[in-house]
Amino acid sequence: MLRVTGVRLAESVSKHPLNLREASAALLPPLPLYRRILRAHRHLPYEMRSLGDDYVKAEFRRHKETTNKVHIIGFLSQWKVYLDQLPAGPDGGKAFRGQPLDPTTLEKMSAEQLGQLYEVMHATKDVWKQASPEQLGESELGPKSR
Repeated sequence: MLRVTGVRLAESVSKHPLNLREASAALLPPLPLYRRILRAHRHLPYEMRSLGDDYVKAEFRRHKETTNKVHIIGFLSQWKVYLDQLPAGPDGGKAFRGQPLDPTTLEKMSAEQLGQLYEVMHATKDVWKQASPEQLGESELGPKSR
């Protein structure tokens, strides 16, 4: 079981300390950021795009009424990092597979965030599970030999 301490929670996720002025200068306003993320998803395979679009829309709706400036900056900065990691151009999305989650980030997550991560994990397993030979049938293997 992960042990969360006050010191761990206080650490910055990145290697550099969070400077609110620099972070807010590099951030996009919520609506343009939202639009750019959805546009970047256009280059992903259909299953990834569908899952990603639904998740982005739900998260932005969920945080629409947030008034805490630190939470808003954290939310926008993390989505900006995600946008920067997405492949650019139509050919980049075909090979996009994401990256592993940093263990320190995982330790800093709340119970609600871990629950959301668990739900996303199961949703992606359903989308990306390997097709069995029976499912492939005639579509990829040609007519079944009897």
